[in-house]
Amino acid sequence: MTYKPETYDAQMFIDTFEHEYTWLNGFMRNVRRYGNRPALIDPSTDTTWTYKELDEECNQFAHALKEDNVGKNDVVMSILNNCPEFCFTYIAPRKVGAIITLANYKLSPGELARLIEHNEPKVVMYCAEIRDTIVEAEKLSAYKPLRWIMCDNLDGFDLPLGHIHYRDYVKNHSTEVPAMDFPHHIYDEVVRMCTSGTSALPKNVPLNDINEVLSAHDAIMHYPLNCKDVCMNMTPLFHRGGSHSGGTCPTFYIGACLILLRAFSPRVTLNYVEKYKITFLTGSPSSLEMLARTQERDPQDLSTLRGLVTMGAPLEKAACERFLEILTPNIFNGYGTTETFWNSFLRPYDLPEYAGAVGGSCTDDEVRVVKIYEDRKAEPDDLVPTDNETVGEVILYCPGKTTYSYYKNPEEQEAKFYKGWMYTNDLGFWDEHLYVTINGRKDDMIVSAGENIYPTQVEEAINEFDRVADCMVTAVPDAARGQAIAAYIVPKDDDLTIKDVFDFCLETPMLSAYKRPRWYKLVDSLPMTATGKKMHYALKAQAEKDLEAGVLKRK
Repeated sequence: MTYKPETYDAQMFIDTFEHEYTWLNGFMRNVRRYGNRPALIDPSTDTTWTYKELDEECNQFAHALKEDNVGKNDVVMSILNNCPEFCFTYIAPRKVGAIITLANYKLSPGELARLIEHNEPKVVMYCAEIRDTIVEAEKLSAYKPLRWIMCDNLDGFDLPLGHIHYRDYVKNHSTEVPAMDFPHHIYDEVVRMCTSGTSALPKNVPLNDINEVLSAHDAIMHYPLNCKDVCMNMTPLFHRGGSHSGGTCPTFYIGACLILLRAFSPRVTLNYVEKYKITFLTGSPSSLEMLARTQERDPQDLSTLRGLVTMGAPLEKAACERFLEILTPNIFNGYGTTETFWNSFLRPYDLPEYAGAVGGSCTDDEVRVVKIYEDRKAEPDDLVPTDNETVGEVILYCPGKTTYSYYKNPEEQEAKFYKGWMYTNDLGFWDEHLYVTINGRKDDMIVSAGENIYPTQVEEAINEFDRVADCMVTAVPDAARGQAIAAYIVPKDDDLTIKDVFDFCLETPMLSAYKRPRWYKLVDSLPMTATGKKMHYALKAQAEKDLEAGVLKRK
């Protein structure tokens, strides 16, 4: 029921706010204001789109979608790298009322098939480099999309039967703005993100239009970002931190310019900073380390950088001090989730003093540390002491940037969201300034090269091998990735070798490349509780010792 204030006539405000305060309207304002300014640059093809040209490209795409009867609440799935078509797909479906589902192009065929069955997209956009994966996923999926569209770097890739090239799909369609012949509201779902799950099916996170607008405002406010900025993200844009932190969401909403980086290379990245006068650069702490080493060997002019934004892991103090000296004094460190974007933020004035922490709450958010109970959630006000020592669960309040929901997953939704808060499963403590430090996870998630990996999913896949009795996986330190996966295998027969398990992981369609273990050990038993639950924390401690002692082996 719509609230009606007693002291004034609110109807015009309600109609305007609820139906017009959309991300797409923000983008269209920039088309009118900054039509001849660069909106998107693809260095690999030396191509630039102005805001007017980007809009015309998206209009052609939108008209093609309309011709396929893609409309209100239909799904367009994007399985794309950081290519121009990713940006077109981020914008064009909104023009016909469709939902963009952003999927990880690194997923295996089996994982993609499950995701397609779950979301039932009418149209699937995919990059040519994963052509073979898509062909296999199409065979495995019980649901059959109407249209498969191959994008980006098409030379040398044969078009699968029944698929179409993006250029052929959009050609001969009008560049005029399509008529918006559908009802739209700020609570409409417009983007669906995919986050890591404990099974082969990722959790699907619906974001509505006001989430998109306020996520853009959040980045704009905290950087701050303006229409003269030039942004580049070193991470995949399909991630929340990719699209929403210096990516498509805030950049196109404020009228700035986005530089595409298909694959991270420290040398290429530094060259682009100097060439394109990049002002905001986003990436993981591991990418910052590689940038620093490269900059030390062959310095580039980084004077245009107004911000180097990192997410995904805390910054260690020694590393932070080095980055501040070698790269830029303007370093930011954000912490959050796919569901909620970032919710705490370390600004340049916090560093290096608070390096290692994830910082204090963002302007419109609140981050708390609550007590942990085995049989229930703590209430949002059941806090641990602010003594920088007592460990609790980190919870997040950010109604502007989340729908507090999962698509067709009520069990996970009930487990994660409670009374307007997200319960993260992250463990941490906080100080008298309410600055939070993370020191572990209740669910033992592994973060490798910026990708979230759940041990139970990898274990489930390996246990499909009929020569494996059981297994456990955990994380070990890795200089390049932050963490790497180690697998402890209980064989069914004495002839099983590490190579056998490695080959199985290589061939199974249920394990993406980044989820395959790098280290292995054959064991007689696994650490278990008295009730038969796997003790991942105990295995992690043992694995670090085994790695140091040379007990863990590669193929």
